[in-house]
Amino acid sequence: MRKISVDKIVPGMVLKRPVLGSNGMVLLGEGTELNQKWIERLEGMGLDGVWVDGTAEQTVPLAEALAALDERFQMVADRRYMNEIKNAVRIHIEKLYSK
Repeated sequence: MRKISVDKIVPGMVLKRPVLGSNGMVLLGEGTELNQKWIERLEGMGLDGVWVDGTAEQTVPLAEALAALDERFQMVADRRYMNEIKNAVRIHIEKLYSK
């Protein structure tokens, strides 16, 4: 299961979570197979994304993701607990790319 932006939806994808309206009403239920009609309606709703079947596709190369991680933690490199957090995130990122 992965969350993708509405502009990345293609016909045939299946919702893994329901799409809710601003009032909490279910607009499309879990298990709905998306077709062009539903995709066009979702595009008009201003959603940040929907949950669908599949695995996440990495769009940033691993080396770039790890370099960004190093840069983000550069200012706190002297703090042991921050290095532990950084290492945990590094392991998580590496697992995302090993699938």
